[in-house]
Amino acid sequence: METVEATPSYESNPKNPNPSSPSPSPSSSPSTSPSSSPSPSPSPSPSPSRLWRPAAQRNLRNQWPKLLASKDRWISAASQGRSHATALVNAYLSRKYMRDMDLGVLKDMPEICQKACEKLSNKQMLCREKLLLSYKDMVLAVSDLIKVSGSMRCFVNSSTASPILQFSDHSVYNNDSGDGGGVPVFLLFSVSDFEKLAQELVEMFVLELTLKRLLVVELLSLSCEDGADRTDSLEWSEELFRGEFDQLRATELHSEESCQLLAPQTKDWVSRISVTELAEHSINREILQVYLTTWFANVNLNMSRIDEIFAIVEEEIQVKLL
Repeated sequence: METVEATPSYESNPKNPNPSSPSPSPSSSPSTSPSSSPSPSPSPSPSPSRLWRPAAQRNLRNQWPKLLASKDRWISAASQGRSHATALVNAYLSRKYMRDMDLGVLKDMPEICQKACEKLSNKQMLCREKLLLSYKDMVLAVSDLIKVSGSMRCFVNSSTASPILQFSDHSVYNNDSGDGGGVPVFLLFSVSDFEKLAQELVEMFVLELTLKRLLVVELLSLSCEDGADRTDSLEWSEELFRGEFDQLRATELHSEESCQLLAPQTKDWVSRISVTELAEHSINREILQVYLTTWFANVNLNMSRIDEIFAIVEEEIQVKLL
């Protein structure tokens, strides 16, 4: 007789289908509240030394176009001055020799010489005014050259929490030299190298300004009156326009100690002529031609070197100067 083995039966539990697995307790359930993330710490402000180089680069890229603009202003003023000086000399010589000219068929016209001389005298006076304005523009251009050349350095203001950079020739806050310790600003040149190039430009234009002033004094001294070669109303020591000496002090052409103008000069020559000699010597056609030629020559300006300096700077700062 076959025996059947009884199989134990289990009661199903719908809440726990797996009897061997315990039910999770409420205390073991994951928390639904989000965890709070830590607040980010503020980033430290950049040090003044790290601010210096990009600021110095911006400064040099701003200053050199100003130097170029001042140079162009000088060249334009000198060119206009040459035209006015030539017209002034022509009017003066035409009026001076009018009475000795052969007027041809016009010689019988009444008062023709007198009327022509009056016209030429008025033209001469107008040319004098225009020449003086051109000279004033040259003085202002040189003054700007000097100001810009002295603003190459970049100083760090460490007196405030946020360093502010100052561009000038000296620091008012600390002993900072303003050149970043002599490191290159872009590729090769330090601030001092840029200053040397700028100073080379300034020296050329300052020397030329002294010579141009000598010529202006001579040309403005030409008399507009009949029977006189020169007028005694203008001397070398006189101010040619209001504020001229203030501008010339910035160029060191007017000494504050002696209150006198420095003598006209070129790179290798200093005039020894006195103010009295300047006012007393005679003027003729040949001398005036030499004056105009000297003005045109710009004897103190090495134009090829000037162009070379700006080309060197353009290559170094990697910006086209406009």
